[in-house]
Amino acid sequence: MTDGADRARAYYRALDEADYGRLADLLAAGFVHERPDRTIDGRDRFVEFMREERPQKDTSHRVEAMFETRGGVGGDTDDDHGERVAAQGRLLAADGSAITGFVDVFAIGETGIERIETYTD
Repeated sequence: MTDGADRARAYYRALDEADYGRLADLLAAGFVHERPDRTIDGRDRFVEFMREERPQKDTSHRVEAMFETRGGVGGDTDDDHGERVAAQGRLLAADGSAITGFVDVFAIGETGIERIETYTD
């Protein structure tokens, strides 16, 4: 799987299905997740947080739009910044009600998802 949008979709599927092995496979070893309430450093630490510590586990992600670019700013392929994907959507509770809107910005390299920056409503 080399397409960044496919990796982002697989990331949400792994979270929603509690497939933590698959989640770990998608992430680079040095993965970092920056979110409004915390920064989580490292693939293993992130998977542990998602498995054992996140406030609500019974959620799903409804992705409404996906945006993708390769290379540097504006698609400048001479600038080696890998692939960037942004996903816009809603985090839903088990009953289908919206918890929050989000935009996740993924940085994707050869070894997997290297970084996600999360912005919420």
